[in-house]
Amino acid sequence: MKMNLPYKAPDFTLKGADDNVHALHDFQGKWVVLYFYPQDDTPGCTAEACGFRDNYDVLLARGAVVIGVSRDAGESHQRFVQKYNLNFLLLSDSDHAVMDMYGAWGSKMFGNVGVLRKTFLINPVGDIVKVYGRVTPIGHASQVLNDLAKLQQQSK
Repeated sequence: MKMNLPYKAPDFTLKGADDNVHALHDFQGKWVVLYFYPQDDTPGCTAEACGFRDNYDVLLARGAVVIGVSRDAGESHQRFVQKYNLNFLLLSDSDHAVMDMYGAWGSKMFGNVGVLRKTFLINPVGDIVKVYGRVTPIGHASQVLNDLAKLQQQSK
């Protein structure tokens, strides 16, 4: 389902790797980079996460936070965070309910069904202003950072 941008980001509540419950509306007033990824500690997902880690200070300076969502349980997220010194929030969507809301769950190659690697850029009032459908993990964080800068410039 393709929607015209911008549109209101569906709110959700999920448990984080920090064992706390987090809701999207908790981040109102900030830019949010919400990205869905298939699995902790796999090559593509690690490259994507490390890209966001390496760009996080610049994203923070631009008023943005990063939230990664996969089906992995909290313990897996905690190991992933520790192994790669990830400095942003990872959330668990074990029943893929939030992924369903965002269109990040569906048909993949070879008839498999699962997590679709997608990223959403959400503005401070909670509107989705950019959707990345077919994400290439390497270089994705830089792409998001560049687009964030352009969107912030346009909204001045």
